Amino acid sequence: MASVSCKEKSQTPDDTAKVMYDSTTSDETLQELNDRINKNPKDASAYFSRARVFLAKNILQQAFLDISKATIIDSTRPEYFLLLADISFKGLQIQKAVQAFEKCIQLDPENIEANLKLSELYMYIKAYSKAIDYANAVLRINKKNQKAYFIKGFVYKESGDTSRAISSFTTAVELDPENYDAYIQLGILYGAKGNDIAIQYYSNALRIRPSSEEALYNRGLYFQESGLIDKAEEDYKLIILKNSGYSHAYYNLGFIALVNKKDYPDAIKLFSKAIELDQNYVEAFYNRGLAYQYSGNKDAAVKDYRSALSIFPNYSLAKDRLKELN
Repeated sequence: MASVSCKEKSQTPDDTAKVMYDSTTSDETLQELNDRINKNPKDASAYFSRARVFLAKNILQQAFLDISKATIIDSTRPEYFLLLADISFKGLQIQKAVQAFEKCIQLDPENIEANLKLSELYMYIKAYSKAIDYANAVLRINKKNQKAYFIKGFVYKESGDTSRAISSFTTAVELDPENYDAYIQLGILYGAKGNDIAIQYYSNALRIRPSSEEALYNRGLYFQESGLIDKAEEDYKLIILKNSGYSHAYYNLGFIALVNKKDYPDAIKLFSKAIELDQNYVEAFYNRGLAYQYSGNKDAAVKDYRSALSIFPNYSLAKDRLKELN
């Protein structure tokens, strides 16, 4: 049976330069800073503070102008360059962000935040060697920094070094037993090996975030691929209880009905729900076509295979089925 299997969901770490400033800063505070700058146009700290206010209000251009002014007035303050890097990154000015992080580290080599953020930035732009270098710099300062180990784990995973990735993620959860993202990554890596410890890692992720659709989906998929169909269905149905619009859960339940249970009417119903939620769900059209074909409804099968090809014209499985039926 040339049915199309289900897909794993993987989460990446949080955005590199996510800065936690108070977005409710009052206009009165802003006016006070304006007054300070008007009285003393060379007050670098006032520009720095106002840049933070503008960043909190997501007024990036003005935030960038203010922090740039602060660094010109006083180029010795690492926190100014760290804020410049955060603002530049949020504005997708990657090279300026890199330069500002590097300047911050030059002024304060043991600044963990700057080293960590620069490592993460390099990870996102796939400059993996540099990402590892800066993560290691963090660990030289603090050998128990779990985020540095997480970054190393992610880089190793993306580079195909599974053993080192597992080692780094394992260290991350040993240092921080509440590290949801590391549990998810360990579940994915062990799941790819067919190692049942993946279930434990996904369950740990659910302990931290009981409502996580991602963890439920991945655990359900591992159950499904391991032949534990009842457990897989339980997880997919839990997802639907939490989020009735989760098309992948309906699709996977449809796949189980089609492949494992040979219950073609139920498969049609479930694939139809997935298509209702995502009208470009090419795999759902194809597999519903299979369910129709095996039910003896040739016309409906042909229609679904053609729908799949209208979404993805080079879909060879659908082409083959159409040739078979014609």
